[in-house]
Amino acid sequence: MRSYAVAALLAGAAVASPVPQGFDFNAIDALDPVATPSIPIVNAAAAQTTITFSATLAASSVSSAVLANPSDTSLKMVKRVDDSACAVQPAADDTDENFSSNTAFSDAATDAVTPDGWTLAYSNQAGSSEGVYGYMGYSILDTYDTASCAAQCDAIVGCSSVNIYFERDPSIDPTSTCSNPPSETVIKCVYYGGPVTPASATNLGQWRYDFHVVIAGSNGYVNNSIATPPGFQPPASLGNAAINAPLDCGGHDTYMGVKTFTAGPFDAGLCAAACSSQSQYNLAYPPQGGVAQTCQFFNTYVLYNGSQSVGQYCALYNETWPASYATNVGQWRGEDHFTVGYSYAFSNTTGGADQPARCANPASP
Repeated sequence: MRSYAVAALLAGAAVASPVPQGFDFNAIDALDPVATPSIPIVNAAAAQTTITFSATLAASSVSSAVLANPSDTSLKMVKRVDDSACAVQPAADDTDENFSSNTAFSDAATDAVTPDGWTLAYSNQAGSSEGVYGYMGYSILDTYDTASCAAQCDAIVGCSSVNIYFERDPSIDPTSTCSNPPSETVIKCVYYGGPVTPASATNLGQWRYDFHVVIAGSNGYVNNSIATPPGFQPPASLGNAAINAPLDCGGHDTYMGVKTFTAGPFDAGLCAAACSSQSQYNLAYPPQGGVAQTCQFFNTYVLYNGSQSVGQYCALYNETWPASYATNVGQWRGEDHFTVGYSYAFSNTTGGADQPARCANPASP
């Protein structure tokens, strides 16, 4: 079992641009790439591996990093068997083609019930998800049981989506002298801290010597709920769009910059910690002859470049903006298309000094 710790990776400056909510490509360029895990090809005896996450420790790490340097944008948060003999050869019908066309697998996927509180992202694909933000491990199931897969995700702090599928695996590790051993069917439930998407179901398997690992009946599910950080109101779901706020009614820019994360599960608490700590720092060091800006609102989402997750993006503001301003659905940068997914907006509930210093924004565009 491994454990994720969120550490500060400080790079780049958060500078408001003429179009405040355009993606901050300076911050994006400074990011480490999101890790693409290699989910082991295992026999059924290797039951599971999971990754643990502490939201409290992660938020504390973010607060420390912001207070230490508030202008920084980027915050970080196989068993082998004896195959020497290879005495048993695969049966004539033990082929990748027969596995892929097995109607029992497709029927199980299409007939599967979506767990309560979850949304079906895709169904009966020939590929498993890859490039998803926040890989958190996997389990081997005895049956194709979506409810059990979702329940095991619910028991993992930070888990928000799952991918369940049938996989054709070798019964023993292939070698040069045992290049195509008999197969076995493994049912995997893979856990993620960010959302699986139809575009992520692109892992079609691999060759191991002459043995072809393939996938069938792949379904993806996303949890409908997201935790509300203390001190903030329940979120507004913005889907695949991000806030693109104009100047406020006094002609002032309410955008306060961006914080980004490339490790660990998607967690709104990290943005909340950055927002509150930014306010704390600004109040402790107000601008000479001016009024300190305090963070009242943030929009967090998974930023994608094509189908690949770039990281968790947190845009900070000193005023709350309604969902009607969620009009940024993506930008092109050369041949790269950056888009938004799993977008949520959170408004601060604290009072006193943490109130907007300027006029309130209009109710709609």
